Amino acid sequence: MDEKGTCNEPCTCKLCSKGFRIDAHLQSHQKIHVGVKPHTCNVCSEAFSQATNLLKHLRTHTGEKPYICDVCSKGFKLAHHLKNHQKIHTGEQPYTCKLCSKGFSQVSNLLQHQRIHTGEKPFTCKVCSKGFSVASNLLKHQMVHTGEKPHTCNVCSKGFSQVSSLYQHQRIHTGEKPFTCKVCSKGFSVSSNLLKHQKTHTGEKPHTCKMCSKGFLHVSSLLEHQRVHTGEKPFTCEVCSKRFKLASHLKVHQMIHTDEKPHTCNVCNKGFIQANNLLQHQRTHTGERPYICEVCCKDFKQAHHLKTHQKLHTGEKPYTCKVCSKRFKLASHLTVHQMIHTKEKPHTCNVCNKGFIQANNLLQHQRTHTGERPYICEVCFKGFKQAHHLKTHQKIHTGEKPYTCKLCSKGFSQVSNLVQHLRIHTG
Repeated sequence: MDEKGTCNEPCTCKLCSKGFRIDAHLQSHQKIHVGVKPHTCNVCSEAFSQATNLLKHLRTHTGEKPYICDVCSKGFKLAHHLKNHQKIHTGEQPYTCKLCSKGFSQVSNLLQHQRIHTGEKPFTCKVCSKGFSVASNLLKHQMVHTGEKPHTCNVCSKGFSQVSSLYQHQRIHTGEKPFTCKVCSKGFSVSSNLLKHQKTHTGEKPHTCKMCSKGFLHVSSLLEHQRVHTGEKPFTCEVCSKRFKLASHLKVHQMIHTDEKPHTCNVCNKGFIQANNLLQHQRTHTGERPYICEVCCKDFKQAHHLKTHQKLHTGEKPYTCKVCSKRFKLASHLTVHQMIHTKEKPHTCNVCNKGFIQANNLLQHQRTHTGERPYICEVCFKGFKQAHHLKTHQKIHTGEKPYTCKLCSKGFSQVSNLVQHLRIHTG
């Protein structure tokens, strides 16, 4: 050994035969075998055998990222993380799969990939015995059993089991959409949504339903579609036992029980369970009606209102009652109609126990008990229990008379008045 501590011959560990060029490195290594951990973190008291490992650990407390990428300025806690990252910019993929020739920038990614071919799942959950090909996926899965959600949103305090899920969630508050389609410039908050969207340009639908031959972009969409044929509803609410075909529908439903409304209007502070409901609501403030009928140029605030309206022009009534063969433009109208045959009245008044087929009819009825008149005329401030009563009343102020007698051309503001008038001619 020379004066600098460099071994003239390889310095070899007597326990595991690992070789070192520098004696100090051998001395540090031998602490692994004897269990000596002289370097202790002054924040959490975790101990380390080597000082360099302690320095790396301290960055988990300080958040320090001293290794900076020269290309994109992204910071890293560890030097080898930076080295791996730089391969993204250079495109270097030195590790190749022998079975499918796919290249990888890191050997660990190649090892993970090879398990796709072998089917190997070496990481097993001790609670439910589910296997995973990647250790990190096992760690994420274990939080399902523990209920642990260590990552918390600093805006709404919602907890997440994974930091990536927190980052995605925070974009709801910031409105950030960092993933952009190169074809149409549409932005997305989640990269997977961009990948799905890009297939709308290519027209690719590789997954086909065996029952009706309908094609889908994603296998998950095919699985969801197949439940239309099977009637399967695998997702059950633990509170009320209501069942759903889609996990996303269950997730939205559960917010009814928790009263959670994460999407808030910045004008009136009204809260909503879903982001699309907030967007629809905001149009009541802006007056925006972005959906235009190509036939008559009538505009609508919501896409489904336009879709319903378009059936007026086409005359399409695709939903048929199996009892009386009556046809309907909307599935919801058919559902309501079917209750006439079943005599079902699921909405009951808590004052007089009168039953109603539709919830809005119950709301209107309850005003007979409360005396509430929420629809106010802006001209004379007269109140009305129902919106269409206000709409009819407003024609008094505007002088509008859209209903005209074909016999004498006299105009009326209400169709009922026209019907009464026609009796003069018919006797």
